Formats: sequence, C-alpha cells, structure tokens
Amino acid sequence: MSTEIIEQSGEGARSGPLGWWQRTGEFFSEVRNEMKRVTWPTQREVYATTVVVILFSVLVGLYLFGVDLLFGRAAEWVFRRFGGAS
Repeated sequence: MSTEIIEQSGEGARSGPLGWWQRTGEFFSEVRNEMKRVTWPTQREVYATTVVVILFSVLVGLYLFGVDLLFGRAAEWVFRRFGGAS
C-alpha cells in the first residue's frame, strides 16, 4: 500500500491565520454566481403551490382527526368491555 500526500495548488497562501478573509471573499463570490443561475418561481406558481400545501395540510389534519377519533372510541370500547379502571 502506498501513502501519498497530495498537495492542492494554491492552498498554502489561503491556509494561514489570515487566509480566512480570502476564503470568505471567494465563498461570497461563488454564492453570488450561483444565485444568478437560480430559476425563481413566478408569483402565480408560488400562489398555486401555497394553495396546494394548505389544502393538503387541512386534508391530513382531518384524516388524523378521524383516525384519532376512531382509536379513541375503540380504546373506550375495550376498557368498557373488559373492565378497565374508571
């Protein structure tokens, strides 16, 4: 097995105690470039997806309410039928 140490070019100038300033500048430069490539949704798309999320949340809430009601009544029946403590 061979163990090689591979040095990255240009890393020495940026790795010192003050290299964080250069790295921070590069980071923000890359963030700016990436943000230019983002495809932002239209107002209509945002509205449509918001409506879908709200409707889905309401439906899931109603479903969970029904399941909770069903299990609650089933538990009451079991306790009444088999003499649970009251």
